[in-house]
Amino acid sequence: MIRRLGLVWLTALIALMYLPILSVILASLSTSRYMRFPHRQWSTGAYVDAVSQDQTWILHATSFKIAALVAVLSLILATFGAMAFARYDWRGRSWFQKAVVLPIFFPQPVLGLALLLFLTAIGVTPSWRSAVFAHMVWILPIVTLVISIRLFGYDPAQEDAARDLGATRWQTFREVTLPHLAPGMVSGGLFAFLLSWSNLPLSIFTTGADTTLPEYMFTRVATNYAPVISAIAVIATLGSVALGLVLLLALRLRRRS
Repeated sequence: MIRRLGLVWLTALIALMYLPILSVILASLSTSRYMRFPHRQWSTGAYVDAVSQDQTWILHATSFKIAALVAVLSLILATFGAMAFARYDWRGRSWFQKAVVLPIFFPQPVLGLALLLFLTAIGVTPSWRSAVFAHMVWILPIVTLVISIRLFGYDPAQEDAARDLGATRWQTFREVTLPHLAPGMVSGGLFAFLLSWSNLPLSIFTTGADTTLPEYMFTRVATNYAPVISAIAVIATLGSVALGLVLLLALRLRRRS
């Protein structure tokens, strides 16, 4: 009985998670500006409009460019940050740990406004490049924590054994430490990409004349909604799902090899 109740509860939670996505898909198949169900007329015209508009691909390209750079840079910096965060015991480590996680606790709109004022004060014109920096301020600590989880269960004696056998520091890091960190790095990189891809509060303040996909969708929904907005949202969601599936496939192929 308890097991059945647990299954019902889990099913209800999954349904509540995915119903909003289903509503967006249904809205994209309508010809009306207002969401009503069942639709008076079903149409895929919104997808035709979304694919045929150059703006759709420009928005996706801008968001992808920002998210890809954030993922790569965050992954590199967070890997070494995680080593300092969880691997080595050094003076000032506790202060470093507090400083790393501090940006996570700031509300994103407040952080975005603070970054905008800072960039303006030093004479930097907001653009997609400044958005990369802004996203990293918030995302880098998260990736650092994700990778650090792998290090908390790591036995440093493995590195000592490798060096005793004649391995250099670089060989030890490449052959011993890096494979242990790999699952956390993949997870952290995926987190970084998706968090940047869907970020709205920081992008609003720091992209300047450039426009990301979440900014465009938010503006159009608030001022001039049309079914094509839902179609663009579905395309973006499918892109995110495809990225996740490609990464999972790559990991499985790597394990088999």
